[in-house]
Amino acid sequence: MGTLEGRVAVITGAGRGIGREHALLFAREGAAVVVNDLGGANDGSGADAGPAQEVVDEIRAAGGTAVANADDVASWDGARRLVAQAVDELGRLDVVVNNAGILRDGFVASLDEASWDAVIHVHLKGHFAVLRHAAEHWKAEAKAGRRPSAAVINTASASGVTVPNAGQANYGAAKAGIAAMTLVAAAELERYGVRVNAIAPIARTRLTLATPGMGAVFAAGVEDATGHDLFDPSNISPLVAYLAAADCPLTGKVLAVQGGAIQELSGWDVARTIETEGPWRIADIAERLPAGATALA
Repeated sequence: MGTLEGRVAVITGAGRGIGREHALLFAREGAAVVVNDLGGANDGSGADAGPAQEVVDEIRAAGGTAVANADDVASWDGARRLVAQAVDELGRLDVVVNNAGILRDGFVASLDEASWDAVIHVHLKGHFAVLRHAAEHWKAEAKAGRRPSAAVINTASASGVTVPNAGQANYGAAKAGIAAMTLVAAAELERYGVRVNAIAPIARTRLTLATPGMGAVFAAGVEDATGHDLFDPSNISPLVAYLAAADCPLTGKVLAVQGGAIQELSGWDVARTIETEGPWRIADIAERLPAGATALA
């Protein structure tokens, strides 16, 4: 039996790149998969049901179970239909992997409103919309006495979580929001039998190849001592499969994953503190805050 035998998973953005690798590995590990992909371009424009169906065909050809879905995850009704499809066609829902995303990079001084809205819409709202409808389903199951052993894996990014990337204010903000939302959802949903974690992956995809200043690095690739490609998107999926397993104990974690390395990330830390007795004076702040003192004072 595979790690995910008998589980039903919804994977968004699964027609290409990292999402495709998730879907293929999940199917090999015994899961039935709803392969969601709108099939749009990097910037979110257009739609094509082909990529999702191609992954479904590949899974079925290998003896697995999968169905295609081309709904827009950032649409409230689209996200609801996606969750309902898993339950209606595959009998249950155990796992949600939120992976879908787009890029519309631009520097702050020239980023237009449409580019800001589109990236926040697809990434942050798209993650929340699917999570929300899945959570509603699992809450109802728990209250009916059928407490699930469910898992959500969200997709954050080093951009916005660990390494601010110039030209990606919209993308970084969305990904930082996803990381924060993951922690809140983990605290809320544990009572219903739902674990919620996030990954911050680094791999070669359509989006990273199009990232300013980074695309050439991803295209060239980096190999480890064994000759394994550290930017291969398949490096990411084993961690996601583990987080999706019924017996995985982890929740409320944000995990960076690249090549052969997995790192547990923590949120904002207190770097240093200055204190006063009585009201603050501006001059006192100006004197003490830039100094870089690490001790309480």
